[in-house]
This record gives sequence, structure tokens and C-alpha cells, in this order.
Amino acid sequence: MVFTVSKAMPLPRTPLLTDRLLLRPYEAADAADFFALLQHNRPRLHTSFPDRLRTVPTIAEAPGALAAFAADWHSGRFYVLGIWLRATGAYLGDICLMPQSDGQSEIGYYLAREAEGYGYAREALAAVCSFGFGPVASRRLLIRCFADNARGQAVALAAGFRLEKPAPRRSWFRNADTVGRIYRFVQER
Repeated sequence: MVFTVSKAMPLPRTPLLTDRLLLRPYEAADAADFFALLQHNRPRLHTSFPDRLRTVPTIAEAPGALAAFAADWHSGRFYVLGIWLRATGAYLGDICLMPQSDGQSEIGYYLAREAEGYGYAREALAAVCSFGFGPVASRRLLIRCFADNARGQAVALAAGFRLEKPAPRRSWFRNADTVGRIYRFVQER
């Protein structure tokens, strides 16, 4: 996979606001909440976010992960935002946008189990799509989700993404476990 690193001025670390949510780059003071959510949701996040969980196996690694997110933001390689409920300040999860090649950026997100079912993912995704097509200047946004993740698929479709047909596979392609298990949803401008 090829990543595009911006040579222009870094994007300001400006929060994104929705009616109910505050999406903002992490700060050092967020380490305990960040780790607690990962720890509490570790079994269900393991399949979709194994790298995040490997990077933060204990509270001691959380500040370093947040510092890496800040460095990635500054370089334009990766934009990670925590999601907070504006009314209470409760930390709900995070959402990220990763610029790739040819104007495409991939979006990933997760919420605490107790935050699911309230429309927060849809609201956060809409804000990050605006960020991706706006300041990041992406022309195409991608969300990948497992075929059995009906909730994730519904969020993508509600945000205006469409299911992308899989590319034809050569007969010699042997990674059969992956084929058909991951759906790709795209939105283009």
C-alpha cells in the first residue's frame, strides 16, 4: 500500500463539531480514557483493530500512541480524532482518516459498546467525510467492513457510501479466507 505524505503546511488540529459530538485530535491528558475504552472493548475490537490493540497493550503505552497520532497528523499521514459527547464530555470512541494514493483516503472508526445504537457513528462519519473532502482534499473515501458487520454496513450506506463491486480474482489467488469477507464502501466527489 502506498501512502501519500503531504509536503504542504500541516492541517491545523481543529476540532470538528456536530449537533451532539466533539471530534478532536487526542491530547496527552486523554491517555487514561483512551486506554480504558480499548481495554473494556478489547475482545470485540480484536478482529477489526488488532494493530491498535497491539500498540496499546497497557496504560503505559497509551501516551506514546497519542503522541504518534499527533506526529502523524503533523505529517499528513493519518488523522485520528477522539469522539466525545458534547453534553456530558463522555469519551465514546475514535475515528480516523488515512490518506492513501490517487486522492483516496480510508476511514476507520469504533465506539464503546455502550455508545452504539444512538446514531453517533453516523454523525461522526458525516463530519469526517466533510473533513476528508474539504481540508484533506480527498476525491474518494473508502470504508472496509467485514461481511458480517451489518451495523457498520448500515452506517456506511446511511452516510452516502455505496458498496463497491469486488475486483475479479485470478484463479491462482489463494487467499480464499479474505475473498468475500470484507466489503468495500466508497464515496466519491
